[in-house]
Amino acid sequence: MEKRSQWGTRLGFLLAAIGSAVGLGNIWRFPTTAFENGGGAFFVPYLFALLTAGIPLLIMEYTIGHKYRSSAPRSFSKISKGMEWIGWWQILISFVISTYYPIIIAWSIMYAYFSIGTKWGEDTTAFFTGDFLNVEAAGTFGSMVPSVLIPLLFVWVFVFFFLGRGVKKGIEFANRIFIPTLFIIFILIVIRAVTLPGALEGLDAFFKPDWSRITEGSVWIAAYGQIFFSLSIAFAIMLTYSSYLPKKSDITNNAFITGFANSSFELLAGIGVFGVLGFMASQSSQSIEDVVAGGVGLAFMVFPEIISQMPGSSLFGFLFFASLVLAGITSMISISETYIAALQEKFSISRGKALLIGGGLAFIASLFYANQGGLNLLDTVDHFINNYGVALAGLFEVVAIAWFARSLKDLQAHADSISDIKLGTWWKLSLGLITPIVLGYMMLQNLKLELQEAYSGYPIEYLFNFGWVVAIAAIFLGAILSIKKWPAKDHEA
Repeated sequence: MEKRSQWGTRLGFLLAAIGSAVGLGNIWRFPTTAFENGGGAFFVPYLFALLTAGIPLLIMEYTIGHKYRSSAPRSFSKISKGMEWIGWWQILISFVISTYYPIIIAWSIMYAYFSIGTKWGEDTTAFFTGDFLNVEAAGTFGSMVPSVLIPLLFVWVFVFFFLGRGVKKGIEFANRIFIPTLFIIFILIVIRAVTLPGALEGLDAFFKPDWSRITEGSVWIAAYGQIFFSLSIAFAIMLTYSSYLPKKSDITNNAFITGFANSSFELLAGIGVFGVLGFMASQSSQSIEDVVAGGVGLAFMVFPEIISQMPGSSLFGFLFFASLVLAGITSMISISETYIAALQEKFSISRGKALLIGGGLAFIASLFYANQGGLNLLDTVDHFINNYGVALAGLFEVVAIAWFARSLKDLQAHADSISDIKLGTWWKLSLGLITPIVLGYMMLQNLKLELQEAYSGYPIEYLFNFGWVVAIAAIFLGAILSIKKWPAKDHEA
């Protein structure tokens, strides 16, 4: 077996792990989720979810990657041959996400440019869906949008460059630059946001606790959902990254640092976002509830409208969208590394060939989002691959390891042997009972809502073809890839 690549330092690993967790969604998902689920009271179930699901799952994936020193599929196959398909399922989920993630980065690049002189005009919603994307109805793809296609090509060149340089010279080097830069820019944004007129009203709305919501099951499900999606669990990312750790690495400590660093960034994002929303509400004489929006609408429709009203709008807008670009690039590199490492090991090929095959296919698929129907396609694929891909794969992963393979004791022994913080009953109880129950209930609730009404009002046929088929295909192809035997010798990662 050839020598496996390693991170240059522990800091390099942590920056990469934090960079994969601090993605685009954290900047707008956490603030609105907290606000809609009890404000300050939401932090109680959120912290509970972090300690009973987020960090325990991080520890488990770090331990699996470190112990078996392989990609997700091979690591699972070493635990049990019947589990390999779960690893490929997670790899294919990451692959699907990597096809549309660079589109959002491309939008952010263009909006950083549009910020100079606030080129989006007064009607920011019409500009985004009309002038910029020329959005067609769901099911109609229309022609390519040059203002999306051109920055998309630059994004892929950037990603290919850093992934091609390997773990230490590429991924680690990129994160050493981008993550500190991202935090500096975002701190500047937060400082500016909290000094705006009306910012205190926005922060009051964000932090004011509604304790009556604390007993609602939906609030706790929202907290677990937020933790699960924000930490990049069940994407095969953390497992892949931890396989590059040196043999003597403090796994448990690394997991705690990653988990709390991600939560700190989410809190920072919440302060910045609601400081700005408070300013908008005061300027338009509206309530905070009237100006809050979620998803890409907050970033590309609501925020440009707010930025236009701010002193120094061009600079603030440029910094905000530059932060989205940096967050997106670091996550994109992490997501892509999962299938590059898996292809190398499974087919015994060089890193260059794996990058060309995996990255090349993802690049071609990303072009389907760069047309006039791209926004609707992205919205649909993202919804289904997250709710019926990531969450379901995470449920299968933890149940397979805790209930069927019964590997928690062995994994605990490995983590404890190299970690200062020893794992106790809380870890096994969290993974063996709490997390499966919560994820299982969350899946049932999602499916119930899905059957009650069509997502976003899209046609049923459209949702089936580009939602359900994509989510189910990831499972099917994962099972097929697990049939091929592993080569006797690994290639260097």
